[in-house]
Amino acid sequence: MIRGVLFDLDDTLYNSSEFVEIARREAVKSMIDAGLDISFEEAMNILNKIIQDKGSNYGKHFDDLVKAISGRYDPKIITTGIITYHNVKVALLRPYPHTIKTLIDLKARGLKLGVITDGLTIKQWEKLIRMGIHPFFDEVITSEEFGLGKPHLEFFKYGLKRMNLKPEETIYVGDRVDKDIKPAKDLGMTTVRILKGKYKEMEDNNYSDYTINSIQELVKIVDELMNKTKI
Repeated sequence: MIRGVLFDLDDTLYNSSEFVEIARREAVKSMIDAGLDISFEEAMNILNKIIQDKGSNYGKHFDDLVKAISGRYDPKIITTGIITYHNVKVALLRPYPHTIKTLIDLKARGLKLGVITDGLTIKQWEKLIRMGIHPFFDEVITSEEFGLGKPHLEFFKYGLKRMNLKPEETIYVGDRVDKDIKPAKDLGMTTVRILKGKYKEMEDNNYSDYTINSIQELVKIVDELMNKTKI
């Protein structure tokens, strides 16, 4: 009997890849306008290297960018980049079409809903709150609060425990095979892969029980699974 659905966040409930790239590019342009002496293409190459080395959750990408280019700390240019990034992020941060309707439909079926996501707790909550979808979720579980992230099975077990769900009672929805679908499948959850974001071409290796192109397709899958248990 299906009792709950766990969701990844980035590129599963909203278009993370697109909005982050646009926000970073606009931030770099604003920093150059504020006096950062470098071409846009060179600055983006340096920033992408910093992100690759330090990770997307590192809090001082723009600090390191300015230091790498000018050799010193420049609070005016750094702050210009931060403000532009956040302004663009707020303007673009929207859930995928049909996300809210899908969450309403799932709640109407009496299901528990949760988010299990890599990232900083405050940043992930900010996204959910800005998109207006946070009230739908019974639990929001982050790698920062647990101390380990995906694809560690202990992280997923912790999420299930927080939700008071067994794997066989749970559907897991995510975009990445390696970090989302495979570990959920290994634990015995029903896996649904949404073909969105930069990892949509990743080889599946039959870890996905279902694949969907739009989140609204999830409701039909839930109904099928819930009806099976009634027979």
